[in-house]
Amino acid sequence: MLGGGHVVYTDEPRDIGGGDTAPSPHELLPASLASCVATTIEMYAARKGWDIGAVTVEVDYRHKDSPRRFEVAVHLPDDLTPEQHERLMVIAGKCPVHRALESGFEFAHRLVPAPRTPIRAAV
Repeated sequence: MLGGGHVVYTDEPRDIGGGDTAPSPHELLPASLASCVATTIEMYAARKGWDIGAVTVEVDYRHKDSPRRFEVAVHLPDDLTPEQHERLMVIAGKCPVHRALESGFEFAHRLVPAPRTPIRAAV
């Protein structure tokens, strides 16, 4: 469960044994980055009073590359000034998810025994 009581389901494609009922965990990571970049840009533009409309961000996650790679395409209106484009691209690189991925992680796993939950079948 995420903050705010939201629940996110994941699954895997049928060809590797999943039910293909939800995004795979590998799909959620680039989605998190894309949504963070878009939100960060939109909030910055709003504070500046710039009308940029909705921002679309596409992320291609190259998880098989070594090192792994994110290719981020930010779609911004073409009627912005070159200075606005440049500033918004700098801001894109400052989103919290981008900064976290860039800095690296340490992992601490712990076991939490829990009662079984029934698996919900997709209908």
